[in-house]
Amino acid sequence: MSHIGSIDPLPHLEAAARALAAADQPAAAFTALDRAMDAAIGHKLFTVLRFHADSGESERVYTNQPASYPVGGRKALNPTFWAGHVIHGRKPYIGYTADHIRAVFFDHELIASLGCDSVLNVPVVSGDRMLGTINLLHQANWYSEADLPVSAIFAGLAVTPYLAVA
Repeated sequence: MSHIGSIDPLPHLEAAARALAAADQPAAAFTALDRAMDAAIGHKLFTVLRFHADSGESERVYTNQPASYPVGGRKALNPTFWAGHVIHGRKPYIGYTADHIRAVFFDHELIASLGCDSVLNVPVVSGDRMLGTINLLHQANWYSEADLPVSAIFAGLAVTPYLAVA
């Protein structure tokens, strides 16, 4: 159900890139990434998590739904398939259905209550350092392999604002 191919991502990538020069960093860049990734790929819930290698925790540094997922929330990463694939393997993860979300996220009930039954987690990496993940969630079967190239470019644009919060 991905909309990649029907939407030209270039103007949205350009808007996200331009936001890197804004004064209010990293908020301006994360807000621009939220808007641009929504327009180019789509999401209902958008979060940016910073990975703390020293503690093994993820910390939410941006969200488009602060009532449900407030900034500053931290959670320990459990040694799961997902953590091995995304955090340690530095590969994107697509969960196509609520069953996929339930299998990897403890907060699957909250996610479902927001109308989200699919997920795209995109690692953000700088050199040899795992900075965190950009997380997009939407209705079931929203994301596909076709979303991965554009999401990787957005993740590259996210390195600068991530370093501002690191």
